[in-house]
Amino acid sequence: MIPASSLFDQSTIAALLDHDPLVQDYRAFFSLLDWSLVDAWQQRRSSRGRPVTHPESAYLKAFLLRLREGLVYSTQLRAFLLRHPLLIIECGFTLVLDPHAPYGFDAEHTLPCRYWFGEKLRTLDHDLLQDLLRATVAALQAEIPDLGETVAFDVKHIYAWVQENNPRAFVKDRFDKQHQPVGDPDCRLGVKRSTNQEQEDGSTRLRKEYLWGYGSGVAAATTPDYGDVVLAEYTQLFNEGDVSYFEPLYQQAALALQRFPTHLTADAAFDAWYVYQKAALHGGIAAVPKNQHGHPTFERDADGVPLCPKRLRMHPTYQFAHGNGYRAQLYRCPLFFPTPQEGATCEHKQFNDKAKGCVKHINIEVGGVMRVTLDRTSPLYQAIYRQRTSCERINSQAKELGIERPKVRNRHSVANLNTLTYVIINVRALNRAQSINRGLLQMN
Repeated sequence: MIPASSLFDQSTIAALLDHDPLVQDYRAFFSLLDWSLVDAWQQRRSSRGRPVTHPESAYLKAFLLRLREGLVYSTQLRAFLLRHPLLIIECGFTLVLDPHAPYGFDAEHTLPCRYWFGEKLRTLDHDLLQDLLRATVAALQAEIPDLGETVAFDVKHIYAWVQENNPRAFVKDRFDKQHQPVGDPDCRLGVKRSTNQEQEDGSTRLRKEYLWGYGSGVAAATTPDYGDVVLAEYTQLFNEGDVSYFEPLYQQAALALQRFPTHLTADAAFDAWYVYQKAALHGGIAAVPKNQHGHPTFERDADGVPLCPKRLRMHPTYQFAHGNGYRAQLYRCPLFFPTPQEGATCEHKQFNDKAKGCVKHINIEVGGVMRVTLDRTSPLYQAIYRQRTSCERINSQAKELGIERPKVRNRHSVANLNTLTYVIINVRALNRAQSINRGLLQMN
């Protein structure tokens, strides 16, 4: 709605909206989002008879503006909008009309209070935000050929807004997980970084850096010409392991792309058989460094068959369902199976003490076999693994938008801000892709 006042009539205010640089910037930005999703959501809510003061799109535009402008508090967002009343009109807030005001409405009484901005951020429908993010992926697919053939995964830490994360503040039992911070009842304690420090005697000691907070998992894709794109995101408490992000991110990425990616890549924290399984089932590979997770390394033949300490191929016996969800094969000592070899000797303890030799339980799923037989020096592996840096660049953009230290105190607000942050990153990518494609058309 365009108001009128004693100072400006409707046509004048409409002209001001069309020529104000800030309004034009946000009008162009908002035009790249599919607001029909929000309208449909609003219609479903209205049909239930619930009164609506301001449309949902107005709040979403205000929160996107908050992130783009680097406004970390709701008070700053509100003050910014009061200084730019034309943006209040552009965002679509329900105006409290006042013909005596310069722009025809009372900005102070139109805008929600600081508390309600914070409450609205907490109670946003996260499924709606995910729909907006997926819509940006669909729009990017229309501009970028073969987007998502390779998908990279990573997790970024997020500091909770609590004094326990402030090294200058004195806090007793700062990193005791039994003492939940008062400032945020949802955040959890986790390890940000682990390093081995060399001691004076030459030994090493494991040093862990802790923080209270959350983790933001991201699935990303990249192309040389168009740059990096967010395909999916997922927020959890910080005490969850990195690999726990894989399944929800993979499912969301496949849903956004409307197909399964061919290749996957991630760091060693994602070295799990089911990561390779997803790639193997669709004709690709998972370029992930091998991580023994503290288990001893044993050699295998080129086809995945384990070798005993004497480098003999072990003998397969029977298959069974492993407790970790995969089909396993039991391998036994080749000196005892299928028939004992007379006069055979071995220095292994099990050969002499138990008279049965070595025993190995091997994951025989295609993903389990790929994990141990994958040639990590091949050009294909190296090319796919290099695309993992797309997540690092996405994390860098998200950090610039304030994702690392959000000034909110609950899990839902953190998750909603995270999704909106990635929406902004994708809108920027979409604008960049459309600009590149327009340039290519002009060349032709």
